Amino acid sequence: MERRDPAQLRVSDHDRHQVAELLRQAAGEGRLDLDELDERLEAAYSAKTYADLVPITADLPVRPTDHPAVPQGVPLGQPLVPAATYTTSVSFLGDCTRRGVWRVPAEHTAFSMMGGVTLDLREAQLEARETTITAVAIMAGIDIVVNARTQVIVEGIGVMGDFSQTRDRVPAEITPDSPVVRVKGFALMAGVSVQRKAMPGESRRRIGWKA
Repeated sequence: MERRDPAQLRVSDHDRHQVAELLRQAAGEGRLDLDELDERLEAAYSAKTYADLVPITADLPVRPTDHPAVPQGVPLGQPLVPAATYTTSVSFLGDCTRRGVWRVPAEHTAFSMMGGVTLDLREAQLEARETTITAVAIMAGIDIVVNARTQVIVEGIGVMGDFSQTRDRVPAEITPDSPVVRVKGFALMAGVSVQRKAMPGESRRRIGWKA
C-alpha cells in the first residue's frame, strides 16, 4: 500500500486559525497591507488540505514555534505541514492517542491511570535534537512508537510492572543526525513500552527481518 502524502491530508479549524494568526502578526509588522491580509485570510479559512495552507505563508518569516512542522517520515523537499503542539498526554479511565503529524516539544509528559496513552512519533516533528518523555503509568499502559531512524534511551523504572524497550519490528537505522528520544518515569502495576516500527504504510525494509 502506498503511503499517503501528508500535504494532502484535510486541515482542521485549529490549523486554519494558526495560519490566520500568523497572517495577522505579519500585517501588524507591516509585512502585509490590509488588502493582502484580507485576501490571505479568505484563502486560509477556505483551505481544504495542508498543501492549500503552505503557499499562504511561504514568503513570510515565521517564528520557530509557528513554523509548519515537517514529519520525520517526509523526505526533504516535501511541502511543510502545519501541526499542533502537545506538551502533555493524559488519560484517566480512558484512552489518549497521538499519531500522524503533530509537534513534540523538547519535553513531553504522558500520564495514565487505569487507562491508556499511545504516542506515535513516527510522523511527528521533534522540535529538539533530544526529546525527553516523562511517562508515568499507574495500573495503566503507555505505548511509545518511534521510527527506524530514531535513537531511543529508556531510563524508567517498573514497580510490579514493566518499563522497557520492546523488540523492534524493523531494524534500527541510526545515523549521527538521528533524533534522540529519552523516556523516563515509572510504571506502578502498569506497563510502559517503547517500540521501533516501520513508517505507516511501509513494509519492513529488509528482507528476512523478523519481528
